[in-house]
Amino acid sequence: MLSSSPSSPRLGSPSSSRSVTETVNGSHNFTIRGYSLAKGIGVGKHIASDNFTVGGFQWAIYFYPDGKNPEDNSTYVSVFIALASEGNDVRALFELTLLDQSGAGKHKVHSHFDRSLESGPYTLKYRGSMWGYKRFFRRNMLESSVFLKDDCLKINCTVGVVVSAIDCSRLHSIHVPESDIGEHFGMLLENEECSDVTFNVSGKKFHAHKLVLAARSPVFETEFFNGMDEDNHVIVITDMEPKVFKALLQYIYTDTLVEDEDFLASSSSCMPSLSDTFAAKLLAASEKYGLPRLRLMCESVLCRDISVDSVANILALADRYHASDLKSVCLKFAAENLVAVMRSDGFEYLKENCPLLQSELLKTVAGCEEEFSGGGGKSRSVWAQFSDGGDTNDRSVRQQTWENGGERSRSLWVQLSDGGGRSPRQEG
Repeated sequence: MLSSSPSSPRLGSPSSSRSVTETVNGSHNFTIRGYSLAKGIGVGKHIASDNFTVGGFQWAIYFYPDGKNPEDNSTYVSVFIALASEGNDVRALFELTLLDQSGAGKHKVHSHFDRSLESGPYTLKYRGSMWGYKRFFRRNMLESSVFLKDDCLKINCTVGVVVSAIDCSRLHSIHVPESDIGEHFGMLLENEECSDVTFNVSGKKFHAHKLVLAARSPVFETEFFNGMDEDNHVIVITDMEPKVFKALLQYIYTDTLVEDEDFLASSSSCMPSLSDTFAAKLLAASEKYGLPRLRLMCESVLCRDISVDSVANILALADRYHASDLKSVCLKFAAENLVAVMRSDGFEYLKENCPLLQSELLKTVAGCEEEFSGGGGKSRSVWAQFSDGGDTNDRSVRQQTWENGGERSRSLWVQLSDGGGRSPRQEG
């Protein structure tokens, strides 16, 4: 009698998964201007870059002009990368590059990438943990090298945060391209197909489409369908230059700004010419036609060149066109650099033409003082700019000012502006 063997189990369709460990990479460029002035800051004291985000964590570059290690007696400069946000056991690869500014491309590079690491990626245990080099570069060699130009150093940092995940999608995936709707609408504007409205701007004709304009701008919507005669196919624009109106149309159709050198560099000018710059005129156009995102784009461009000499003029411009974010940045910058700002030509323009902004600046000064008082001395007091010491008279003056209203505020403003920044306690 033959014995039967056990039957083989029936198998269904197999499933699969894959664990993928990789790095999420990001870079940050850190420019250090005034290197010679930073020397002498002290061993263990650093200059920090802005925080930047890679792999869901905040990072910062720390540069120590006098070195981090007391035993080195400032022989070396030190450079470190720090975890600037909360995180536990964050594993990452790092690369620090000191850029050759001669154009030869012979950069000084310290990198974890593309090389074998015996113990794997570096682990940062908690916020404030750092990786870097106490002896990054011998200081006397750095100061005579191609890495220092016009008293400026440039450092590039790349961080690769290690992440692991079960990835099924990559076994079978379909690539979806980026949206190209802006390109199609841009071609519609360029080719003038089916246009139903013409704008005459200083003799130059622009053909456009009422539905597109109305969909993007509430002002155009009102003009075309709620206010104006719908049969009006030619509109004359008298308060805008052709170049600015063309940029306005490009934004409306493509949601992008023109790539124009005049636009990108326009905010470096000062009053009275600041209002004549391309960015200022486009900011005015964004306000006229109710385009808040375009306004923010213009604010971002103008914000890049805020300085002691330009801030008062940019503040006046921001106030005129309701650019609230730009206005807030200007007020805070002016308050933190009040003495120097008050000596600028732009401040004289502000006093003569924008008196209401004076009280707003005073309130910002007071706010900065409160922040200073509760901040543990992290930044220099605004009022300390007007005083050589800890005279309590400063505090009593501003307290009386705010308690007694606008008349005292104007009085204090006169004290501050008289003589280009004389201390209030000198006024008797």
